[in-house]
Amino acid sequence: MTINLDDYSDCLAKAAPEIRDNLEATFQEASRVMSPAGLQEYMEGAKGLCSLGRGHDLVLAYLDEMPMVAREVGEDVIRDVIAAAMKLSSMTSGEIIALMFSSLPTAARRLGDAELVRGYLQLIHQMSAKAPRGLRPMLRHVDELLTKLTLGGLRRWVNFGAGAYHRDLAKQVEYFDLKTADSLKVLQKERRGTLFVDVQRKLNFYLRAFWGRDFFLRPAEADSSSFKPYIDTHIVHLPDAVDDVGDIKGLEVYRAIAAHAAAHLCYTTRSISAEQLSPAQMFFIGLIEDARVEYCAGQEFPGLKRLWKSLLQAEKQGEVEHPTVARIEELALMLLEPGNRCDDEQVNAFAGKFHANIEANRDNGGFSWDMGMELFNIFAARKDVPSLRILESARLQYRDDNRIVWEFEEFSWEQGAEYVPASQRQVRKTVSVMEMVNELDCELAGDDAQEVWRLETPFWLDQEGCTINELEGKEPISDPYHYHEWDYQVQLHRPDWVTLHERRQSRADPGIIDDILVEHRPIAHRIRQIIDMLQPEGVQRVRNMEDGDEIDINAAVDAMISIRMGEHPNPRITMRNVIKNRDLAVVVLLDLSESTNEKVEGSDKTVLELTREACALVATAINGIGDPFAIHGFASDGRHDVQYYRFKDFNEKFGDMVKSRLAGMQGGLSTRMGAAMRHAAQHLLKQPERRKLLLLVTDGEPADIDERDPQYLRHDTKKAVEELYSRGVMSYCLTLDANADSYVKRIFGANNYTIIDQVERLPEKLPVLFATLTS
Repeated sequence: MTINLDDYSDCLAKAAPEIRDNLEATFQEASRVMSPAGLQEYMEGAKGLCSLGRGHDLVLAYLDEMPMVAREVGEDVIRDVIAAAMKLSSMTSGEIIALMFSSLPTAARRLGDAELVRGYLQLIHQMSAKAPRGLRPMLRHVDELLTKLTLGGLRRWVNFGAGAYHRDLAKQVEYFDLKTADSLKVLQKERRGTLFVDVQRKLNFYLRAFWGRDFFLRPAEADSSSFKPYIDTHIVHLPDAVDDVGDIKGLEVYRAIAAHAAAHLCYTTRSISAEQLSPAQMFFIGLIEDARVEYCAGQEFPGLKRLWKSLLQAEKQGEVEHPTVARIEELALMLLEPGNRCDDEQVNAFAGKFHANIEANRDNGGFSWDMGMELFNIFAARKDVPSLRILESARLQYRDDNRIVWEFEEFSWEQGAEYVPASQRQVRKTVSVMEMVNELDCELAGDDAQEVWRLETPFWLDQEGCTINELEGKEPISDPYHYHEWDYQVQLHRPDWVTLHERRQSRADPGIIDDILVEHRPIAHRIRQIIDMLQPEGVQRVRNMEDGDEIDINAAVDAMISIRMGEHPNPRITMRNVIKNRDLAVVVLLDLSESTNEKVEGSDKTVLELTREACALVATAINGIGDPFAIHGFASDGRHDVQYYRFKDFNEKFGDMVKSRLAGMQGGLSTRMGAAMRHAAQHLLKQPERRKLLLLVTDGEPADIDERDPQYLRHDTKKAVEELYSRGVMSYCLTLDANADSYVKRIFGANNYTIIDQVERLPEKLPVLFATLTS
């Protein structure tokens, strides 16, 4: 593939005559650092910039600067740079775009990674919307800013200025021009100890001196306190900045991190299978594998052991969440240095066994598996194994996340690396009985099978006298539903991010619901009053109208009397027959998470039992009024398994079948609220009624096991509320969380929630609340 300059020179020179003088020089420079494909993108990008009509300076800046950017971080960013320029062209001037191009070589040199450069482009785009007047002065100071700040620090510095001086435009310009005290203070606050780009060459020479080979080191944005270095496709990703640890300088911390990662690359020769291991077991096995590779490196280079030991012995900041974490920190030092002991004899014996056998097993990854499982069993026997989040909070500052250690499902490059939505990954077919019997490979395939066959009726086994699902203890589930989810950090929806299945809960005695209605007889009397008040009145005659459909005889007679008496008559002598109906459909959506199994303070009932009672009472009320309604529930076990339960559908009567499902209601798992609300809205939107209400009953905020950021699911639920409102569905939240003031108003809006401080009053409050909302 050959790129000919003549194919572009005429077009570029015609759009910008000044380009002709240096076009050949820039083309030759680009051809030395780019592949033919990259060179073609480079020239096509210049051609596209000419067509923007934003002047010649930005084209000249692009042609001059992009070869240096490609030399630093690779040619793959060319397309991202062009896309960023196209976005900015509708928001700012050509001069600002030219300044952005001029800043890119500095950004590429200081950030050192293509992903971080993309993050820098995204920051500029966001700033053009939040603080457009600050772009010009900031771009002039990029060299100074990136000399002192990481990309995360620069983002926080920008966000502070954009928020603090949103209305004071003159101060905003001064802030981004580094002329205000606030600007310099925030800059100093966000400044980190040692930047990766300042020590990268030293680290490369340092590792080469030990192992006589090159290692590929790249920076990664390390804003989160939970960030750990990692190794991916033989590239070591280190934090973009580190602080000093006590008296240990940042360069020494970097050396410890890089040397530990290099030890993994040199001495972890075979991955360990993660099959059938829990996350906690993987953590303990990884801890022993870290000790094994450090032993191997320490035998060849004893100085490395002293370096790692100094970090393990450094004074720790803060308190640990669980005693096991402190014990793990002690054990890490004991495994590195044989002479160290602690006050736990069982752990001392374990460390002694490790040192007695490590020399014979220094090249055996299976030794780490065996010893790691033994260590896990020691803590499990004491019931001292906390969650993975707590385990990973162990203050082992220089160690990576051990992803290089594990062998997971193999990825086939023949299948391509493109993103495939979850809705396209599995094929489900409805087949005949004979096809199922004759051609099925495995009748017990999991929900994640590539192709799943199903029958319209249960598969009956004659010998066993039951269905396959009953034999295996499984309830049939629906086809998967896939919903997007809102990522507030990037301000975009993640497509097909959540998988939801409709499932069945077990049934129980419907008499339980009847007993509830008897127990709450006073409330039931109040419900009958609500029914009488809210029942639609059918056809109602509206009198005293000027433009009605027929004459109101009484009003006409009164008007004639007034005329005979010489008075001005009342012109409102007609009437109209009006149909009065409520035209409302309701879904009562119940949170069935694990927290609902907890007993209410001062009561012998659980939150789930009170929810069942309230649901039975409000169902009685709605059923008496005549509104179409459904009762659904949800729980979640991560984004891949949101479980949705339909206790009553719109077309079902509130009879024994529905009551048996409500009686069998069970709580468990977590609360991924946004996906459940979107699915409930799909059922609501199929109803012909004009008004639609989604009444959510929950005892806490949105949360799930695979999402650590508490704001993420809150923002997604808020977005779901907005989406439903735009489609004509009103969402109302009845929360039993006494501390919900901190989040529920922001999610549902000022007048769309009620907090019940006394949970035991839920059965009384829910029917009254429904009456208030729908009257």
